[in-house]
Amino acid sequence: MTINTDRAVAEARALGFDMAGVVTRGVSAHMAHFREWVDSGLHGTMAYLARPDARQRRGDLDRTLPGFRSALVVAHSYADSDPATSPGDSSRAIIARYARGRDYHHVVSDRLDLLASRLEDIAGRPFRHRAYVDTGPILERELAMRAGLGWFGKNTMLIHPRRGSWFFLGALLTDLPLEPSTPFQEDHCGSCRRCLDACPTGALLGRDESGAPVMDATRCISYLTIELKGPIPRELRPAIGNRVYGCDICQEVCPWNEKFSAPTDEIAYSPRTELDNPSLIDLATRLLDMSGKAFLREFRDSPVSRARRNGLLRNVCVALGNWGAKEAVPVLERASGDRSELVREHARWALERIEAGGRS
Repeated sequence: MTINTDRAVAEARALGFDMAGVVTRGVSAHMAHFREWVDSGLHGTMAYLARPDARQRRGDLDRTLPGFRSALVVAHSYADSDPATSPGDSSRAIIARYARGRDYHHVVSDRLDLLASRLEDIAGRPFRHRAYVDTGPILERELAMRAGLGWFGKNTMLIHPRRGSWFFLGALLTDLPLEPSTPFQEDHCGSCRRCLDACPTGALLGRDESGAPVMDATRCISYLTIELKGPIPRELRPAIGNRVYGCDICQEVCPWNEKFSAPTDEIAYSPRTELDNPSLIDLATRLLDMSGKAFLREFRDSPVSRARRNGLLRNVCVALGNWGAKEAVPVLERASGDRSELVREHARWALERIEAGGRS
């Protein structure tokens, strides 16, 4: 049986994906911008983005799946019923909304594998395929735009006019001869600057001359608390506030999320109690009691595992210093003697900041 685009999209929707579309072979319109972004150093220490082989594969999907003909691009919502993830209580840790439940890499990739199996059953034959969920050298957001799932917002997120931007993207590369979906070509950001103005560290730089949104990753709170493995620049630490893993500010202030984002019914993304705005002191104490291996065991199916024990504890020390309360001193003094120099240095900074009344 021949599989057409409508049937493939319907099967994706039946598996719980909120949106789906198809892209076929084509020349990337964003590869030049990506190369320029990397060459300018705005990717920071994420060296995997600059590898020559990865750059080539991003611009040519045949290098990732020989015989590539079409890709099913899917979106999976993780929107929450709570419109804000930045509570006013600075004694509590803020963890980005996407990282509070199960690891989306596992959830989406498992479902893409199931989608491939269903399509093979329908076709009555196996076909070549490969699933990606934010793990390989492909330009997912450009593929999603070409598949009709939204436009590039000024915050660099993909935004859909009736769903906002609280969703994960996945791509199932295949050698199936599907017809492409209608690309999304309109930019609905207009003159809005909410995300640019709200970013505490000035990481969002607006659009370049080609219209592509530009981010200085080295200033982004998500990069600083997740991807950066060394010390957080001292001048940026106060702006992080109590965000210990990732940042949702540019999505929280987006009018398209305020108006159209609806809570997901995917239980896999339900927040784990210990990651749902926990006490900074309790979280620091818990991490101090853990070894690196124990941390990975505890959070093996959580996105926060990417920060590792020392990275997350580093972030918590910064947040405790920004909170500035004397109650934080005992746990920070303990952290200042931690086996990790990364943790010790940030704990000392936090203690100095508290002692100076938040002026360090």
